[in-house]
Amino acid sequence: MVMGTSVLSLRIDHDLLERLRHHAAKRGMSVQDHVVRTLIRDDFDQRFQTAVEETERFYGSPDSGDGDQVRPSAGIR
Repeated sequence: MVMGTSVLSLRIDHDLLERLRHHAAKRGMSVQDHVVRTLIRDDFDQRFQTAVEETERFYGSPDSGDGDQVRPSAGIR
């Protein structure tokens, strides 16, 4: 897989930019790095939630009451 970079330009209001600067400064980051990390985290959260939903569809929901179903974590301590 070839990874590259692209430019994304945003127009945001002054108050939001100041909040982003404040949050980034608290973490010792640039605004750009803070925004990129936030987007990456959000993307991960969405992909993780999708994986959980697909797993529940495959194995059944923990609340489904299907006692005969073996959970993927069965026997793991």
